[in-house]
Amino acid sequence: MTVEHNAPQLLKNPMAGPDQLDDRKSQILRAIVEEYITSAHPVGSRTVVDRQGLNISAATVRNEMGALERDGYIAQPHTSAGRIPTDRGYRFFVDNFAPIAALPNPQRREVADFFGTASRAMDDLLHETSQLLSRLTHHAAVVVGPQHEEARIRVVQLVLLSPRVVLVVVVLGNGVVEKETLQFEGDVDGPQLDAASASLNQHCPGQVLTSLSLPSGSTGTEPGSPSPSISSGVGPTAFEIATRACAALRVVPGTGPEPLFVGGASQLAAEGEAFQSPASVARVLGLLEQQVVVVAVMRELLGPGLTVTIGSEHSRDDLRDCSLVLAPYVIEGAPAGTVGVLGPTRMDYRQAQAAVSTVSSQLSRELSR
Repeated sequence: MTVEHNAPQLLKNPMAGPDQLDDRKSQILRAIVEEYITSAHPVGSRTVVDRQGLNISAATVRNEMGALERDGYIAQPHTSAGRIPTDRGYRFFVDNFAPIAALPNPQRREVADFFGTASRAMDDLLHETSQLLSRLTHHAAVVVGPQHEEARIRVVQLVLLSPRVVLVVVVLGNGVVEKETLQFEGDVDGPQLDAASASLNQHCPGQVLTSLSLPSGSTGTEPGSPSPSISSGVGPTAFEIATRACAALRVVPGTGPEPLFVGGASQLAAEGEAFQSPASVARVLGLLEQQVVVVAVMRELLGPGLTVTIGSEHSRDDLRDCSLVLAPYVIEGAPAGTVGVLGPTRMDYRQAQAAVSTVSSQLSRELSR
């Protein structure tokens, strides 16, 4: 399987102002961000000169670094130390020097191998996708499953489990598979089951679960009153099987939030030194345990393309030391859910964007097959 890289457009955070820097300051800031992401150590002027090969002196770089510090792009953690990027510095870097690119070949092969395996149930696929994304980025990964209250039906199957028990299986347009079991008081006749199945697949595809209905007499058998399967032990008619199936499916959708899958939460603890304090890590880990809150945060931040939010751009205090890289995935062209990575602001943004973009694209392809 070949992994195609159809990268979504990077959305600049609307909270970030239209920053503009001259070329020299831009290159110095770029060098500081790249070096700090790699080394985790404050960056001095001599390192900038050596890294960028700038045809200017270290003294000139120090002057420019002073200007960048005054404008809030970098900070000096200690008097004798070099500089580190601020949230504003990371934002400028992401918007100007971190284009969405392809993953390195080994990681592309890992993604291809993952999505090239046998089909999995929706929940298993999304859970394993969060684990994949965490492995690719070495950050915590989050995947929000699709809502299906308004999902449209693709196909309905009726399976006879025993003479009086029928399993109803419905495949929704968002890829979710739901199952309900029907118990009858009379034996189910094979031809009646086949007629009910044919009727359901004639009238149900395209309908939503919450308003699922079947026209009277659509199975070729008018509804009886009362049902003979209840009063006399006689097997149910095709219409009764089909209407019972519809009634069961209408109450399938839950009222809770979309399902949330978190992969690699332990990565946050491993990255503890990249956060301001152990308490910051604890707050983020606590947040990830609150499914409703996390889903709401991702829904609020997500745009139509790849979205990056950094540190102080978040409204929640427990995310002020974090960056989020998010992208939607679609099923048959319609937005279905979200994939993303969560890590410290000292994140390899190029690699994180490439991983999220590639995984969201391949997940969309997998669920739309």
